[in-house]
Amino acid sequence: MLRAVLGRVCSRVTQVPVAVQVARFSAAAIPAPNPKPDVPYTQLFINNEFQDAVSKKTFPTINPSTGEVICHVAEADKADVDKAVRAAREAFKLGSPWRRMDASQRGVLINRLADLIERDRTILATLETLDNGKPYAMAYTVDLDIVLKCLRYYAGWADKWHGKTIPIDGDYFTYTRHEPVGVCAQIIPWNFPLVMLAWKFGPALATGNVIVMKVAEQTPLTALHLASLVKEAGFPPGVINILPGMGHTAGAALSSHMDVDKVAFTGSTEVGRLIQQAAGKSNLKKVTLELGGKSPNIIFSDSDLDWAVEQAHFALFFNQGQACASGTRTFVQEDIYNEFVERSVHRAKKRIIGNPFDLKTDPRWMRSSLKRSWVTSKLENKKVPSCCVVGTLLQTAAILSSPLFSVMCLTI
Repeated sequence: MLRAVLGRVCSRVTQVPVAVQVARFSAAAIPAPNPKPDVPYTQLFINNEFQDAVSKKTFPTINPSTGEVICHVAEADKADVDKAVRAAREAFKLGSPWRRMDASQRGVLINRLADLIERDRTILATLETLDNGKPYAMAYTVDLDIVLKCLRYYAGWADKWHGKTIPIDGDYFTYTRHEPVGVCAQIIPWNFPLVMLAWKFGPALATGNVIVMKVAEQTPLTALHLASLVKEAGFPPGVINILPGMGHTAGAALSSHMDVDKVAFTGSTEVGRLIQQAAGKSNLKKVTLELGGKSPNIIFSDSDLDWAVEQAHFALFFNQGQACASGTRTFVQEDIYNEFVERSVHRAKKRIIGNPFDLKTDPRWMRSSLKRSWVTSKLENKKVPSCCVVGTLLQTAAILSSPLFSVMCLTI
């Protein structure tokens, strides 16, 4: 789904500078960001209130482009998960304001949330860049655009989700009725924080469910700002709860919780297996998994080589390769291999590297320390079987903890 959606948005603009891409995405000028904004929301969001973790523990969230600590955020664990699930369960009780709310009114609230996100679009894009490292121009024009369209799409579905009457034989009246699942745990990754949040929120809220979301510990800031908008939009207490925390504590507690009815997870295959096991060993809760992939591009000798280079480049470099559908392998027919490598290196060197708040900047900073270590080892050791690795490790004295890579691996 990610590649299908983002591919439609971004593939049209892979051959032009970001400044030109920005003009295509937005009719109005992009507002200037504040690279050092105030960050007022750093606590857990439970039952429509911001609050400290039960343990009072916090963790730092890091600016990947500088390695500096942005702020410290409350760290949820099992006790906080229990509080959030209780709040969600109370909000889902028969007779509660959420359960008695007209379906059309649920759509009104989702649309209102989208309107507030649009109002705060600049600060949300700024926080996304600060916390995730993607260029501000792309966060503002691409990520936020997807978020708004997603929420408004599902807002329209809120009163169009219904059962059927079925004309069976005999003197019977037969019908189906769609019911919400209940308490939905949602665990999202760090590569598209707001987009992932919207994709999880939209269908769950439109169909009358309640949510306990565990956001990635690497990128909690936009979700917490959005939590303030949830309350402002008028959602009843307990309908949406947002917990920054670690996977092995908060995520594990949600996956195995006996009062959670469903868990939806986007992330690695390894963690997806753990979540499915935890769901099965607890209350056999429903599970939806969107897990990582390893997508290849195949380039034949009769292809338009310039176009093939551009598409392979986009597939690999979009979001700095930090996407489940990234084209991280490129298979090239042998008789054009050398030329393809040469053109690909030339294309990679044209990328503009620098401050993600600068509209001229192309690449994103790598958010995952594990992924940075993996790429570093490949570049330093050149130990990739049957591969030609072309790349450089780019860092400055001010960015020793957050290297930026220009790398492509081409397999014969």
